[in-house]
Amino acid sequence: MQISVLRRWWPVAAVVLLLAVAALSSAHSSIGASRIPPATDSIPYVPEYPTAAPDPSIPVEPRDTAETTGARIPGWLVTAVVGLLGLALLGAFGYLTWTLVRGAMRRTTRALPGRRPRRTPEGTAREVAAALDAGLEELDDRATDPRTAVIACWVRLEEAAAGAGVPRLAGDTPTDLVSRLLRGDPSAGVPAIVSADVLAEFAHVYRKARYATREVDEHTRDQARAALRRLRGELAAVVADADAEVPA
Repeated sequence: MQISVLRRWWPVAAVVLLLAVAALSSAHSSIGASRIPPATDSIPYVPEYPTAAPDPSIPVEPRDTAETTGARIPGWLVTAVVGLLGLALLGAFGYLTWTLVRGAMRRTTRALPGRRPRRTPEGTAREVAAALDAGLEELDDRATDPRTAVIACWVRLEEAAAGAGVPRLAGDTPTDLVSRLLRGDPSAGVPAIVSADVLAEFAHVYRKARYATREVDEHTRDQARAALRRLRGELAAVVADADAEVPA
């Protein structure tokens, strides 16, 4: 984590350091300046009046002999500081550009849809059959509440549909998602395995267990078990037909 932070902020730190060096150099030096005496041609004209004794003339100090009042900054130091600042700014700009380009490339790579593996009716039927077997096992457990067991079986079918790649649409009813799993969804690359009509009986039991206000009794459990076994038999036939087509 510390290395990544250093990589991100080193250009800014370099620019700040160079600015500090430039400020320190300017604080300990001053621009060379000379005390310039007034030029002789800038003396105002004073008319001469006759006097007994003429006033002595004001001596004019030559410009070349003026006393230097400060030290000069070496030219190479100014050039070096400006060059370093330019390199630092160029490096910071390059790093910022590289960061933006890398982020854009990562977002583009993530946005590319992954290629789904081609599914077969046999493979999908095996996955749904595994979900049904788990549901039947839970229904056979008399210690489990019938309403909870029926709803859990339907949730397993929805999870199998999502695992097979069937998309959930905005206007889907609880039956639509599982129905598209059984009859197939060409847009999602999911092949048809059995007719969705075999799901109607269990869908009716699920709606009764999910939305009924009265108590769900053992009769509902038996209805759900019978509907799931019928669907399980249809799936077993699909798997058996696929195995029979495979050459020995």
